[in-house]
Amino acid sequence: MAYTISTGFAIYFVLWWVTLFVTLPFGVRSQHEDGGGTPGTDPGAPVASRMGRKLIWTTLLSAVIYAVGMAAYYEGFLNIDRLSKMMGLPF
Repeated sequence: MAYTISTGFAIYFVLWWVTLFVTLPFGVRSQHEDGGGTPGTDPGAPVASRMGRKLIWTTLLSAVIYAVGMAAYYEGFLNIDRLSKMMGLPF
């Protein structure tokens, strides 16, 4: 099976977005929890979302997950024959 750069980029792109949605809720405090808030805004709105920090963490975490996945792929742990046998499917 051929592995191209575009395939690797597509896998990383999807993995990065999934990791972003996992990291978004960490460290967010709502206006209600903080005890303040701007009049006319939702009390559940975040005080400071720290998106820059979350984007950095997302990039680092997704790079580690991607590297582990690619190492497993190249070692033969993530091929279709092995995965189908693990799930009990005939292939």
